[in-house]
Amino acid sequence: MRTYLVTGGAGFIGSNYIHYMFKKYGDSIRIINLDALTYAGNLENLRDVEDRGNYTFVHGDICDREKVSSIFAEYDIHRVVHFAAESHVDRSIEDPDAFVRTNVLGTAVMLGCAKAAWEEPDGSFKEDRKFLHVSTDEVYGSLPEDPNAYFYETTPYDPHSPYSASKASSDFLVKAYMDTYKFPANITNCSNNYGPYQFPEKLIPLMINNALQGKDLPVYGDGKNVRDWLFVEDHAKAIDMVCEDGRLFETYNVGGHNEKQNIEIIHIILDVLREELSEDDPRRANISEDLITYVTDRKGHDRRYAIAPDKIKKDLGWYPETAFEEGIRKTIKWFFANEDWMKNVTSGDYMKYYESMYKDR
Repeated sequence: MRTYLVTGGAGFIGSNYIHYMFKKYGDSIRIINLDALTYAGNLENLRDVEDRGNYTFVHGDICDREKVSSIFAEYDIHRVVHFAAESHVDRSIEDPDAFVRTNVLGTAVMLGCAKAAWEEPDGSFKEDRKFLHVSTDEVYGSLPEDPNAYFYETTPYDPHSPYSASKASSDFLVKAYMDTYKFPANITNCSNNYGPYQFPEKLIPLMINNALQGKDLPVYGDGKNVRDWLFVEDHAKAIDMVCEDGRLFETYNVGGHNEKQNIEIIHIILDVLREELSEDDPRRANISEDLITYVTDRKGHDRRYAIAPDKIKKDLGWYPETAFEEGIRKTIKWFFANEDWMKNVTSGDYMKYYESMYKDR
């Protein structure tokens, strides 16, 4: 039985990946989920798998070398799928040190422990081992508004926020391990994910939640920043395909071919909410373009991201299957069906953070 160590598996993308893997492989794999359960880690995301005999949750920090080493000592780990990271740009602007600690030091600890567990006396590595580092397109910086300009795996790194700089640093650590030790690894750089279980500091769940409550919909700058949107289940499939068949030492860009301006996203969300809410639902009265509120632009706000996933399609046959119009409808229906989940994650510390981010803008 192949054993996967998933870091940050209680977070948004990690939990969706775990659901995808159990749906695809059932009892033929084992998953160890290592998560520190910070504000964005939520075990409710995995309630329906927690009783599986082939699933184990370990509460721990990826920066804790002793804890990570103990997992490799207890289990014969075949795959490390490394999601765990501080990931919100606004938070990185407020507290860069936290991002350096988790994203850089944490990745260094994970790499060191995996190398120690997998390396043979002659410097080679055990068979059927791979470390997959999940990263972001933000490491490439900002694209011009030319619709023919895209991020490729060969695009030079040009990070502009503490978040993207920390992820770029972690990418380079993985590259260094591959180059120096021939460490068996891949890197994936993905575009903006959306879908079920996404913490509502991110654009799409924030707008859904606020619109349903008749609260302001805060939009940075002129709202015309462009992002490439990737449905999270499509991303999970890409990660699995890279784990299985990706050529060692390669980087694969994973993009959605769904470029939208932020303001366009908000109008689509409002339209779909109106379509999905029944006529007698009192929340319909809250849905209005009048809620859109332009706020001071984010510092160092990149103008446009767009990924060309040509390489992963050519090498592995992966392509984004979910059009944005389909994915956003699935996402909104999921939030309708999981209102208690949203209520639980938007209480307490999250509300304090939300108010600190937007109250003076």
